[in-house]
Amino acid sequence: MVDGWEWDETLFSGTAAYYQRGRLPYAPGLADVLAGALKLDGRGRLIDMGCGPGTLALSLAHLFGEIVDVDPDGGMIAEAGRGAAEAGVTGKARWVRARAEDLPAGLGTFTVAAFAQSFHWMDRDLVAADMRRLLQPGGALVHVSDVKTQTRTTDGLPYPAAPCTAMEELVRRYLGPVRRAGRGLLPHGTPGGEAAVFARAGFSGPERRVVPGGQALERTCDDVVAGVFSMSFSAPHLFGADRDGFEADLRRLLREVSPSGRFSERQPSTEVVVWRNSPG
Repeated sequence: MVDGWEWDETLFSGTAAYYQRGRLPYAPGLADVLAGALKLDGRGRLIDMGCGPGTLALSLAHLFGEIVDVDPDGGMIAEAGRGAAEAGVTGKARWVRARAEDLPAGLGTFTVAAFAQSFHWMDRDLVAADMRRLLQPGGALVHVSDVKTQTRTTDGLPYPAAPCTAMEELVRRYLGPVRRAGRGLLPHGTPGGEAAVFARAGFSGPERRVVPGGQALERTCDDVVAGVFSMSFSAPHLFGADRDGFEADLRRLLREVSPSGRFSERQPSTEVVVWRNSPG
């Protein structure tokens, strides 16, 4: 965990309704890459830790016989349940509201454990050790994230890019210069170094694959606003009585950049890092 910061239940409070619209999808082909890397045949069990509204698990449901998604936020679990119903996979899905550090008994063992941009919020050594126990011998732990080092330009695209720097400055004007996270502050951000954590837990690897992005995406003003409110550091509740004023200022900024209310962006590539639960 981050020194001086403790998780609390408000970390993603109120963000679930904005998540699916505001967050960019994973790169097309992610399911095919995972199916090939892990030899998935539709019969195994997946546990998705910190699942949010089920974004990853629902896209992989056809590759497993059962999916178990875990998240401590009730709003996220509710959105995930709705998504499962819309996708017609309710019969193979189970949604568990719990912290990764406090899993209920009786979950069974799993073929694959997935963390999609969630591991950094957890007590990582504890959770990695628990995953080692929950995974079947030869099972896989998969860490999924956007490729952070990639440069993505909007050259040649029909609309301007969203003014990310100005949007970040606006958030700081309302919430202060230090990143917010639940009831606490994260002056130095969340930790990295996942490889050392998984190695300490006894996993073998890693095997890294990149699912290429770069596809042109069109975003509306509402999409961009939803993206801001989907983030832990700009969750709606953090603004308190200033929430409406912040949103009005944000929309004014976006209209100044793009009077049409349209923005262009390129799909990020997706990084898949696989760790194996090797016997012994």
